[in-house]
Amino acid sequence: MWNSESLDLDAYLKKIGYEGERAPSVEALRALHRGHVLGLRWSTIDAMLHHDVPLDLESLQAKLVAGGRAGYCFEHVSLFAAVLEALGFEFFAVQGRVVMGGEKMLPTTHALVVVELDGRRWLCDVGFGASMLEPVEMVAGEAGVEVEQDGWRYRLRERDEITPGAHGWELQQPAFGPETDRDGDGWMVRHNFTLAPQYPVDFRMSNHFVSTSTHSPFSYRLYVQRVLPGTLHVLDELKWTTTHTGGELPPVTRDLEAAEVPKVLAEVFGIEQSEEEVELLVARLTANAEAARAAA
Repeated sequence: MWNSESLDLDAYLKKIGYEGERAPSVEALRALHRGHVLGLRWSTIDAMLHHDVPLDLESLQAKLVAGGRAGYCFEHVSLFAAVLEALGFEFFAVQGRVVMGGEKMLPTTHALVVVELDGRRWLCDVGFGASMLEPVEMVAGEAGVEVEQDGWRYRLRERDEITPGAHGWELQQPAFGPETDRDGDGWMVRHNFTLAPQYPVDFRMSNHFVSTSTHSPFSYRLYVQRVLPGTLHVLDELKWTTTHTGGELPPVTRDLEAAEVPKVLAEVFGIEQSEEEVELLVARLTANAEAARAAA
């Protein structure tokens, strides 16, 4: 289903630094998840510049594995699903609604994978940008499970109703502040999802909306994230923010000029670009900044 017969598994595993057993196990799943998140890059560059984000496996391997470029959830999860299929894992894909502590209902535009191993289920979320480093076990009930991964904290809970009339799950992270702490317990919902299986054709439809619709910020906004053990870098247009776990160091935000962005993408985010793409990106960021100033 996920076209694993077209996958260059050796190249992928080398890219993410995986040298473990090529068979389904919790240990292998953890290592694959961590290797994918740390080894591959996340951004909205292609949606912003080209409004064309192919999901065929040949394009994904050329872009994310061989090309040193970056993509977002539908690309990452389509590739990861092909890897899981090639290695014999039992799994299904789902789509979720990104919430980030807000109240507005947004469309299901986030892709995830649920893996089934020895009667247990594991949520894999390799395509969020600031992704979990490892899968989290799906423990039934509203108490759920709370985990810490290299300083990053998450809570995964089952809910009778995550949206009107829909039973499902929500992944939580520490709240940004009182305005996002709906339950007053220091947590906020990052995204929620049902367990309705999704297929490549469903990803293609949602991906088309995300990359082309004016209702999708990814179609006109540069957004880049890179999570590391203990550190998160986020580039939102010309605003670069670095956050560390533990709270000892406050977040550091820097305002960039458009011409500085390609160097930051290369040196901080590890994203490679052609000269043509650099020129196009700088022009688009300059135009966006000028439009924002005119509207202010």
